[in-house]
Amino acid sequence: MKNKIAVGILGATGVVGQNYVRLLANHPWFEIKDVAASSRSAGKSYAAAVSGKWLMNSEIPEDLAGMVVRDVTDYESIPQDIKLFFSATELQDKEVTREFEFAYAKKGYPVVSNSSANRWTDDVPMIVPEINPDHLSILKIQQQNRDFPDSGFVAVKPNCSVQSYLVAIHALRQAGFPVKEILVNTLQALSGAGYRGLTEPERRETVNPLIPGEEGKTEKEPSKILGSLNDTGITLDNSIAMSALCTRVPLVDGHTALVYLNFEDKVPTLEQITQIWSDFTAEPQELDLPFAPQPPIIVKSDPDRPQVALDVDNGKGMAVTIGRLEQDKFFDIRFVALSHNTVRGAAGGAILTAELLVKKGLILG
Repeated sequence: MKNKIAVGILGATGVVGQNYVRLLANHPWFEIKDVAASSRSAGKSYAAAVSGKWLMNSEIPEDLAGMVVRDVTDYESIPQDIKLFFSATELQDKEVTREFEFAYAKKGYPVVSNSSANRWTDDVPMIVPEINPDHLSILKIQQQNRDFPDSGFVAVKPNCSVQSYLVAIHALRQAGFPVKEILVNTLQALSGAGYRGLTEPERRETVNPLIPGEEGKTEKEPSKILGSLNDTGITLDNSIAMSALCTRVPLVDGHTALVYLNFEDKVPTLEQITQIWSDFTAEPQELDLPFAPQPPIIVKSDPDRPQVALDVDNGKGMAVTIGRLEQDKFFDIRFVALSHNTVRGAAGGAILTAELLVKKGLILG
C-alpha cells in the first residue's frame, strides 16, 4: 500500500491497547496517528500515560512515545486524517460502551472493537475472518438502522477463548461433518484478565476455577458466528449443544482448549480430520492479508503438543495449533487446541478483520 491508512486506538493505555501499539508498529497498511484514553491519561504523552504499566516485551515505539493522549470523549480533537478506530475500551457499564462506539460510527468512523458490549447487538457483526466474512454485509443494515454515514459502522470480534477452537469446528462443518455436541474446558492465560491478571503476584501461584461470565460467552457466541444472514441481521445457529468450563491458569499468554466432539451423523476418521484441518484455508489466506496466518490451522502429531512455550507464537500468534487428536470413550473425538489470546484472540484478530474490511472496500485509505 503506497500510502498507509491513519488509525486511532481507543483505550490505548490498557493491555489490549498496548498490544495494538505493539502489533501495528510496523504494519504495512496501517499507521497509528491517534491514541485516546480516559480523562486520567488525556493530555499526557503516551510514554507518560503508560509509565510504570507498560507490559509489552518490546519498547514503546519512538514515534508514539511523545504523542499526546486524547480524551476518548473529545470528538473535536480527532485528527482529520483518521480513517479507522480500533476500540480496546471496556467501560464498566456496557450500555455506555455500546453508545460510545456508536458515537464514533455516527461521526463517520469505522470502529473495530474488542469490547463485548456490542457482540449481541442485532445489526453488529461478530467476526472471525476465516469463518464468517459474509457477515460484514450487515454493516449496510446497521448504517440504515442507525442513520450512520456510509463510512461509519461498528464491527466486533468474539471472546478470546472461542477462537482457540471454533475455526477447527467450522472446517469440519464446511467439509460435510456437522457437529452435534461440544464439551470444552479452557485453560486461560493471565493476560486475559488484563492489567491485574499480569501484575498481582498471587495469580501466578494458583489455578482459578472461575472466570465470571466466561462460560456463558463460550457457549453462546458460536451461535452468532456460525449463523446465517437474513434481511435484518443474523439468524442464530443453535444446532450445536455446548457445555463449557473455563479456568484461569498461571501462564502469561496462550489459551488452551480441551475439546470433545460428537458429530450429527457421519463420523470422519482421524486421518480425514487431520487432512481437513491441514488443508483448510479461507478468504483471509486467499487474499494474502498481512495478518492472515499461513496456514490458519497447524496440526501437531507429537503426543505432547501443543504447548504454550513452543506453539503460542505459531503463525506470528495468529494460527490455531491442534494436537492430541484421538478417539474418546464417551465422545466421537477429542483434541487439544491452542491460540494466542492477546494476538489472535484480541488485537491481532481485530487487525485481521480491519484488513478484510479494507480489501472489501469498506475502509478507504
